[in-house]
Amino acid sequence: MLQKLALALFLLVSWGATQEAQGAWVITHDRGGRIGTYVDKYRDLSNTGQTVVIDGICASACTIVLAAVPNERICTTPRARLGFHQAWDVGLAQGGALVQVASREASQMLFALYPAPVRRWIRGKGGLPAPNKMLWLQGKQLRAMYKPCPQGAGEQF
Repeated sequence: MLQKLALALFLLVSWGATQEAQGAWVITHDRGGRIGTYVDKYRDLSNTGQTVVIDGICASACTIVLAAVPNERICTTPRARLGFHQAWDVGLAQGGALVQVASREASQMLFALYPAPVRRWIRGKGGLPAPNKMLWLQGKQLRAMYKPCPQGAGEQF
C-alpha cells in the first residue's frame, strides 16, 4: 500500500497544470479524509489550471493541495487556516478496539511534498503532531507564504 501511495503522490506532483484557469476552486471547510481521494481530486484540479482560493479550513489531507497546485495559483483570505498532522491508518488496540496509528513513512512522504516554506514552518513548530492533534498555519505566517486573494474572493467564485 505504501508503494501505491508513493506512486500516486509522485504522479500528483509531476502532473502540473498547463491549461488556462477556468475560474477558481474555493476551499471553505475541508477537514480532509483519505489521502488517495485527495491525490485524485487535486491531480484533476491541477490539470484544470484553476486558481485555488483558501477561504476557511483546509486540514489534514486537504493540505495536499499545496503540493499539487503551483504556489502562484493559490491565494488565501483572512479566514484561511491550514491544519497539519501526521498521516495515520486504522489499527487495533488491546481488546480489539479500532485506533488511529501514525504512519511514519506516509507522514515523511507527505511532508517532503510540501513547499519548502511550509516544511520550515512545520519544523520550527516541532514537526507534525500526532494524528489526533492539529498544527494550524494561519494569519501573518500564512500570508508570508501565499499571496492574498483579491478582496471578497471567497464570495466571488
